[in-house]
This record gives sequence, C-alpha cells and structure tokens, in this order.
Amino acid sequence: MTNLNTSYLPSPIRSSYLDTMLPEVESLLIVQDRDQKILIQRRELERVPRDKASAEDKLSNDKSAVSCAKEAYQENQVAIKNTELDIATRRDTIAKLKTQQFETKKNEEYTSLGKDVERYAEMIDELETQELELMEQADELKEKHTQAIAALEVTQKEVDQDIAHLEVKANECQGRLDELLSERSELIAKVDDNLITLYERLLKTKGNDPVVPLKGSQCGGCHMKVTPSTVASVLAEKGITQCENCGRILYQS
Repeated sequence: MTNLNTSYLPSPIRSSYLDTMLPEVESLLIVQDRDQKILIQRRELERVPRDKASAEDKLSNDKSAVSCAKEAYQENQVAIKNTELDIATRRDTIAKLKTQQFETKKNEEYTSLGKDVERYAEMIDELETQELELMEQADELKEKHTQAIAALEVTQKEVDQDIAHLEVKANECQGRLDELLSERSELIAKVDDNLITLYERLLKTKGNDPVVPLKGSQCGGCHMKVTPSTVASVLAEKGITQCENCGRILYQS
C-alpha cells in the first residue's frame, strides 16, 4: 500500500483504509476528492454573478419609486408655473380693459368692459385657489421624493454590502480553486497516464463520481448488480475493476 495521507479524503472513504486498498484506486480517490471540491468551487464562482444581479435587482423598486416621485413633483412645479402665467396674463388683460374703460366715452361700452373685468377677476380667483392647492400638493410630493431617496440610499448600502461580500467570496473561492487545481496537477502526475485517461473519460461521461464503492454486489454509481466475477475481482484487489454496466471504477467498501 502506498504511503497516503487519508486526511484529505471524506470520512466514509477514509474509514475504508482500515484494510488494504489497491494503490491505484487510492490515488484516484484522492484525485476524485479534489475534482469534487473543484466542482463545488466552480459552482460557487458561477453563482456570484447571478447573486450580484439579484442583489442589484433589490434597487429596481426603490429607483422606480424615486423616479416616479421626482416626475410627479416636476409635473406639479410645471403646473404651478403655468397657473402663475395664466394669472399674470389675466391681470394684464384686466389692466388693459380698465384702460379702455377710462378712455371710452360710451356708457354701454364702459359697462361691457366692466363686466369683462369682473369675469377675468373671477378667473383669477379660481386660478389662485388652484395655485394654492398645487402648492400644498408640492409640499407632499417633495416629501415623498425625499423619503424615496432616503429609502433608496438605505437599500443601496445594503446592496453595496452584499456585493462586497460576494466579491470577497469570489476571491476566496478563486484562491481555493487555484490551490485545488495545483494539488490536482501534482496528484495526477504521479498516476499512470492510461489510468488518468480512463478516469477523466469517466469523469466527463459519468459526472463527479467515476470511482465508486462496491456495495455488496451492487455498483455504488449506477446501483446495478454486477457479476460474481466482477465482485471477486474487486475483492481480490489485484487490478483496476470496472462496473460492466456503467464503466465506473470499483473499490471494496
């Protein structure tokens, strides 16, 4: 048996070393352990961009609220200015009408102009009432805009923290992945090329468990029953034995 540090292996596999195991299988199990851990780190790294996008999505509602509140306030301000212009226009008209009254010498024309002055004065009263209502709305709309901005700032801080955490996580995962890849390179360099070729082919076709235990007379990978000769070959531990159903490499559990 090779001198193997079994602390790298998961406990269920580590316990199997109470008995002698084929050295080639031992080496492949350690490589497989690294590959499983590499897969975990890669999956974690793949999740980071998605998690960042999810974090940034939290801002969408708050940004929309700020935009709507700003738009409502701006529309209100435009309405106030338009009302002020309408009032100013009607005051100018009243001034012109009064000038015409002063200049006319006809009673009927004077009376008609006076009625026009009264009508425009009533319009101004209505517009001034409308202006007051708009100004009251302006205070409410401005407050809603301020509150929406404050809510966005709170959410932005939370999202910034989430993204910072995800960046730290990504760096840690990348560092661990680099370590595992380096370890894997060192490990496979010590294994027979043909055996590694077989292992990597199984890794592509069978997933992350190309080396599995024989459980009684069943393959630990496909769970199909193997032949008695396959069982005997695994127990003999004289060479690499594969499941005749799925092709995985078997070892005695």
